[in-house]
Amino acid sequence: MFASMQSLNAQNNTGSLSVSEQQIIQISKTKWQWMADKKVDSLDQLFHENAMFIHMGGSMTKKQELDVIKSGGIHYKQTDIQEVSVKMIANTVILYNKIRLVAVVGGDEVVNPFVVTEVYVAENGKWKLGSLAFTRLLGQ
Repeated sequence: MFASMQSLNAQNNTGSLSVSEQQIIQISKTKWQWMADKKVDSLDQLFHENAMFIHMGGSMTKKQELDVIKSGGIHYKQTDIQEVSVKMIANTVILYNKIRLVAVVGGDEVVNPFVVTEVYVAENGKWKLGSLAFTRLLGQ
């Protein structure tokens, strides 16, 4: 699976990243920073009202995710993006990030390797995050 993933500077099958693909990669990077900085107002604007967030311990709604970020229940301290792949389907973009996440969960700092699947939909001329799902990588 990862052999087909492209790095931030790599080219895709068509030769180069489209403007929309580059836009989504930048939105995703900005989102990780907002999560680290606990900028829930900015995240509230980015997250679709019906967004779902899938963590190792279960799933959350938009409100639950924003509340856990605001309260510090999960502090996304640092995200090292190692690989990224973008796939466009009509008005939907699926982004895969291979990351190393440093987070504080329940007061304990943890470091985990993940593949994170992000789904963005175009709505009223803006990209909205519809889903974010963490899959922990074993043996990393």
